[in-house]
Amino acid sequence: MSAISIFCTNSINILAGINGIEVAQSVVIALLILLNDSFYLMPMTRHPHPAEESHLFSVYLLLPFLGVSLALLKHNWFPAKVFVGDTYCYFAGMVFAVVGIMGHFSKTLLLLFIPQIFNFVYSAPQLFGIVPCPRHRLPRFNARTGLMEPSRAVFTAEKPLNRTVGELLKILHKLRLLDVETDDKGTVTSTTNFTIINLWLVWRGPRREDRLAMELLTMQATVGLVGLLVRHKLALLVFSQDNRSYGGV
Repeated sequence: MSAISIFCTNSINILAGINGIEVAQSVVIALLILLNDSFYLMPMTRHPHPAEESHLFSVYLLLPFLGVSLALLKHNWFPAKVFVGDTYCYFAGMVFAVVGIMGHFSKTLLLLFIPQIFNFVYSAPQLFGIVPCPRHRLPRFNARTGLMEPSRAVFTAEKPLNRTVGELLKILHKLRLLDVETDDKGTVTSTTNFTIINLWLVWRGPRREDRLAMELLTMQATVGLVGLLVRHKLALLVFSQDNRSYGGV
């Protein structure tokens, strides 16, 4: 429970840096959880599902959360008039942690957090100091083109990068998991910051801020739907029955 509470709050907080992304990813996750709740509440069995009460609790908590978040998103979407900070990210993360823990579907919840899990694992080299981490890793705005570009961590002679780490970064560059710059001696001088937003810009090229947010949200929704498909179709490989077959038809 402690791990989920810590992860949910911080994973939303570190997948941030462009207008609307913190609130919008929370809205997408909330809608996916409500979709999962509906599978347990639809009248398609002879008897109520044993988890009906816990999923009703999830619905009761998420509906007002969704209303508040949509109102905030209206003002936080590009070009934003209101900016959210740690407070909203921690609030949203704790809402998800509470419904997942109290609803007894924490493993399903993590399937909806796969992009956030990937972002945390991908960010780990900077979060744990293996690669120097600037204070802010949000994408860089190019005033000339009006587009967002990947931000970079720069290494100098005064603060050089460990040579072994540099060689590993070159391998990640070849795999298109980073964009690395080197000098004429082959020494790594800079790399794109380790966030999924910067990685998306490496893959897709510079993007307008709202276009970038929409692509990331589409990815979040697609991965979440696949996660629910795995939970409710492939779960039978592990469990004796799933909610859709409980009680007969």
